[in-house]
Amino acid sequence: MPLLYFLPPLGAVLIWSGNMTINQLTVGSIAPSSIAFLRWVLALAVLTPFVLPVAWRHRDAIRRQWPKLALLGLLGMAMWQGLAYVAAETTSATNMGILAAMVPLLTVLLSALILREPPSLGGTLGGALALAGVSVLLGHGDPRSLLELEVALGDLLMVVAATCYALYGVMLKRWPLDMPPWVVLYLQAAFATLFLLPGYLVGPMTPVDGHNVWLILYAGIPASIITTFLWMRAIRQIGASQASIFINLMPVFSALIAMVFLGERIALFHLTGGALVLAGVIMAQTLTRPLGRLPARATRLDRGPR
Repeated sequence: MPLLYFLPPLGAVLIWSGNMTINQLTVGSIAPSSIAFLRWVLALAVLTPFVLPVAWRHRDAIRRQWPKLALLGLLGMAMWQGLAYVAAETTSATNMGILAAMVPLLTVLLSALILREPPSLGGTLGGALALAGVSVLLGHGDPRSLLELEVALGDLLMVVAATCYALYGVMLKRWPLDMPPWVVLYLQAAFATLFLLPGYLVGPMTPVDGHNVWLILYAGIPASIITTFLWMRAIRQIGASQASIFINLMPVFSALIAMVFLGERIALFHLTGGALVLAGVIMAQTLTRPLGRLPARATRLDRGPR
């Protein structure tokens, strides 16, 4: 598999890592319903001049496949990203990071149930190893401390959000939509905006000002347009299960971002957990043979000569 195929998921996870900080900064600056809706309004405003003419030329395909686009927009944009803003008000960043790390394992499970994809040896072992690394990172060197965390409403919302995003990746792989990726992204954003509109109208509507406009700009362009396009490309190139393993790099990238921009120090548990996560990701990308299946050469030998 070409190494260039790993750049889209790496880029998406790097931007998402920055957006985890944005999620926490929005608390007290802008209502979750406001930023969840306004980010996609901004994304549509940026995309419309470029993508709408192309979407019009594919209107027949859109007419046939709009229910799929609507479900993808609901799962991958409205639910996954919208629920994260609500969850940030009632749970900690540590809890959110733990529950976001469930996405790869949920993706493997849902891929097996929906796509009938047998989990690979690397995906299973690498996912477990990466999850262990995430536990070391989030437990500050003592994974047992995670057992003492209290379950809040935000925790339950993040479980729902992680399940939605895992299902989004699986369904995106299952439905090869016959239209350009930018058109797929544009239609998903349009449906997400419609789904988020009622919550925005109910309020509270936070006015846009100098304190929160940059939060909306980051969430609306890099964290909405660029990451969604990169993630769709990653799923098409390497599959939902393998792409989702990269989500375990979020704690590593988040720690590096905090060190560079916030002056936070890197401790030994950061290095230990980061090494485990990286080892898990590498294992998942290299050991791709499905579990319980013999290599093709061995199978042919067992059959004997014909």
